[in-house]
Amino acid sequence: LAFAAGAMVFVVSDEVIPETHLRGNERLSTYFLIFGFLIMSALDVVLG
Repeated sequence: LAFAAGAMVFVVSDEVIPETHLRGNERLSTYFLIFGFLIMSALDVVLG
């Protein structure tokens, strides 16, 4: 399930949010988007 969720986040970052790929930093912006989701999930668990 985690792999499927990661794949969906990657596809959303790549296809639905094309503004993140305007200046040639496709991989970096996708990694930071995934990192942001991880931080958000961790904060939800810790503070929730």
